[in-house]
Amino acid sequence: MKAVRFYAPQDIRLEEVETPKIGPDEILVKVETALTCGTDVKMYRRGHPLVKPPLIFGHEFAGVIAEVGENVTRFKEGQRVVAANSAPCNACFFCKIGKQNLCERLLETLIGFSVSGAYAEYVRVPASIVKQNTYELPNNVSFEEAALLEPLACVVNGNAEANIKIGDTVVVIGAGPIGLMHVQLAKISGAKNVICTDLREERLKIAAEVGADTLINASEEDQLKRVKDVTDGLGADVVIEAVGLPRTWELAVDMTRKAGTTILFGGCPSGTKITLDTQRIHYEDLTIKGVFHHTPLSVKRAYELITSKLFNGRPLITDKMPLSEVEQALQRMIEGKCIKIALEPTC
Repeated sequence: MKAVRFYAPQDIRLEEVETPKIGPDEILVKVETALTCGTDVKMYRRGHPLVKPPLIFGHEFAGVIAEVGENVTRFKEGQRVVAANSAPCNACFFCKIGKQNLCERLLETLIGFSVSGAYAEYVRVPASIVKQNTYELPNNVSFEEAALLEPLACVVNGNAEANIKIGDTVVVIGAGPIGLMHVQLAKISGAKNVICTDLREERLKIAAEVGADTLINASEEDQLKRVKDVTDGLGADVVIEAVGLPRTWELAVDMTRKAGTTILFGGCPSGTKITLDTQRIHYEDLTIKGVFHHTPLSVKRAYELITSKLFNGRPLITDKMPLSEVEQALQRMIEGKCIKIALEPTC
């Protein structure tokens, strides 16, 4: 089969490799769509600490089952399916305390990082993912929409921690794919005014399309001042940082009202630090939360949002390209020319 292997930063190659062999509790999926992801872009640009090259990368995908292991009873060949990129062990310390997103054995099943990924014609889905985080797709859901399952599951997990209430004002910093998902989930959760900030006007237009009420072009105006103006000087009830830069982490806290909640969702570069006003945190009763990855419950909720059409993923997929042009696709992502690109191995 053809697959894209990551060898080193700026060094990825489309190669002919062996089709994966599956175990008795696994399935083999013929990839119909694999989506580009910001993490894949970071890996392409500077590598990733969890990846030992060479490795096939890509972890947002949907397709058709080509083969099932002898012990698999929930699925059969020919079914349209979508799967998340990992599943918890349910036995380690963090799983037992309800933090399955921090499972100590996460790397054993992490598709596109420690397990060969979906930038390929076929992908092997490990047993724990088959058991917990794989779902059959109804015919009215496209492979492209379904492939948003994994990032949406992460956003669902973050949304739960945000505790958005009906009538809240919510700020989402960043109108990339994650930010746009947060905009939609904030509206679904009952937010009255969802404010979205970004540096690019074209991204803000998509934010408006998926439900943002107030748009702030941070390249043209002071976004902190605008948020304060919109909220009569109070700040927002909930602020979600979806960029992953220390300065926007700090900005998110500054935008949060007294007794409000800040969700630090975007992952900053390793080793970076931020400075916070300790007086504000203490005397203004702030809640500041970091949120990472997903759980089987958030994966299930994401699946329900996608298949019910309550969540609209179409505006987030702004282009389609063949897998052979993956490097050009990642470059387009780096240049900010698209939100997500659907890579099709059969093109």
